[in-house]
Amino acid sequence: MSNFKLNRKLLNPKFEGYKFDFVDQEQVVSRHPLQHPATQTTSATQSWLSFHEVESRITHNHLALSSEGTDAIYVDEDCNVVLISISPETLLPSFRIVYELPKPISSSTTQSHSEYPSAAYINSKFLVISDGLGYLYLLCTNDLGPFELAGVYQLVVNETVQPFLINSVDQISPDNAVAILSSSHRGPKPDVPTKKSTPVDFDIWAAKIPFSTTEPSADARTLDIVWNRRGEQVPILSKYDLSRNAFMLIGGSPYRDLRTVAASPYEPSHDEIAPIPRAGENLDAMQVDPARPPPYSWTQTSDSVTVAFPLPSSTPKTDINVNFTTTSLTLSISDTPPSTVVPLPSYSSKAFWDGISPSSSFWTWDKEAEHSFGILTLHLDKQHEGTKWMQVFASAGKSAAAELSPEDIEVSETLDPSELWLIRESLEKYTAALLTGEDASGLGLGRGVPSLGEGEMDEEVDSNVGRTAVITWVNLDGSSPPWSNPGGEYPFTLLSTPLPGHHRRQGSFSLVLKEGLDGPAYVLKATPSSEPESVVDAVWTHTSTFPALGFVLASKQDVRFTHHNDNYVFALENGLQNRGGNMYVYRRADPSEAWTKQSILRVGDGVGGALLGVGAFAIEGRDVIVALTEKQLVIVRTW
Repeated sequence: MSNFKLNRKLLNPKFEGYKFDFVDQEQVVSRHPLQHPATQTTSATQSWLSFHEVESRITHNHLALSSEGTDAIYVDEDCNVVLISISPETLLPSFRIVYELPKPISSSTTQSHSEYPSAAYINSKFLVISDGLGYLYLLCTNDLGPFELAGVYQLVVNETVQPFLINSVDQISPDNAVAILSSSHRGPKPDVPTKKSTPVDFDIWAAKIPFSTTEPSADARTLDIVWNRRGEQVPILSKYDLSRNAFMLIGGSPYRDLRTVAASPYEPSHDEIAPIPRAGENLDAMQVDPARPPPYSWTQTSDSVTVAFPLPSSTPKTDINVNFTTTSLTLSISDTPPSTVVPLPSYSSKAFWDGISPSSSFWTWDKEAEHSFGILTLHLDKQHEGTKWMQVFASAGKSAAAELSPEDIEVSETLDPSELWLIRESLEKYTAALLTGEDASGLGLGRGVPSLGEGEMDEEVDSNVGRTAVITWVNLDGSSPPWSNPGGEYPFTLLSTPLPGHHRRQGSFSLVLKEGLDGPAYVLKATPSSEPESVVDAVWTHTSTFPALGFVLASKQDVRFTHHNDNYVFALENGLQNRGGNMYVYRRADPSEAWTKQSILRVGDGVGGALLGVGAFAIEGRDVIVALTEKQLVIVRTW
């Protein structure tokens, strides 16, 4: 079940829309040319990038902010580490080169992909820089001159230096930090030439970095890897939760523990193997009893579940009693026709696999007089949009007497919705087979098979705003916390993450998810130290709502970064070639407000180039947003 508990009292079904709030561009936005231009180009290789590798490059934040003070770091096109210092009084930036990374030697024969340079602050005194080629530089800050080199490390995988990105770095003790790194993992090349691309996964590495006792050395040392996980996508965000002593990895897929033994391939039993007839053999004659069809058929979309029950076509509509609650179904037929050979559905407060919205769920009855059976259809509106139901009912397949109880039988999902109504034909063939003794094998739900057996269905993600994500929790030693439900991570649609630099200053962490058209904000609060470890959990509290946020973001086709603070969501466009370059600002609304404010600020001016990074500093109690483009630094004062 989801750990995101929606508080419907914080939703506003009477919300009408956003009103434009004019903000004087000259007063809040300032642009400053970069003496050392940034870039998003990388060295070429002979191999192609996968879709998720391209996606990680598009969403990469080239700007690293200090959580203490008003300093930031980026790497320019000449591999120089550039320090940005913003004056809290005047909000004017100054720039200086604090370190020079070794310039890469390009080679067209290189097979591994280089990554963008990335950086992260450990604290105000230390930071780490990755050159994108597999080397990590530990630097000690200096208020006046260049930064001092405190150590050089390399990520070695299978005796090869592996390029990586720095996702985050957190200080876990006075002398040590742990950096979360990600790198591409390509499967083995096929023995014979093929047009199919090599599958690409992503390794997540937790590298221990000692910083206060490290003696400066220019010789590269191998990174001390604490644990390694693997997933299908680069993490959207990673964070160390001090109160839970665990890392939170938010990404488009779970990150599995490579130390866990993979499940052995499924071996079907003798009864599950379909025999192949030999010449002259009639397998139909060998069948004694026809196979009984399941009691219902069902299918689902991202926001609804449709369940079809076959009933005798002579059943009056007045005899059908259906009652929905948020979590259960009550269904009964008042008068059972004596001629039926199949038990009619009867459910009393039967728990659904997940919650529904009773007010928008309904049922229909199609008699189909030319058939022996009609179709009673339940149209259930999912309470948690995007959740994939494994079964209709929570107890399906879990009862020891499932074969004897129609209520608890496990029913496979019909993947093709057009075949949903074949349950009626299946039941008619079944009843005919009982009378004639003919073969009734092969009945059921058309050509549908269980979702887990067929693989995940391809969703039309382009039609939905936001990114599908799950949260994977990892302890310091690489194990999974028992309360994190490893292997059963709950998927959700992520609309916004905290402003970089903002969440590191706060005692709590928040996400904005998609719930229908709205964007509820959930806060993960720290666990009190007095709580026993056995009751530690990661429950998110719904604290506020950005109404219709999913709707307004769906129309923004060129948004590169979407972040939020306590009161606003900021959606920043990429801003290429005098197109776009806007920052859309949406204010949260109280449940009683019919209208709330939105503003549009011009961040890109057609000269500064593409947007590369964004973050925020806290100055006099307000966030000051800094946006890095290829040729400019843009500073936005919030209001």
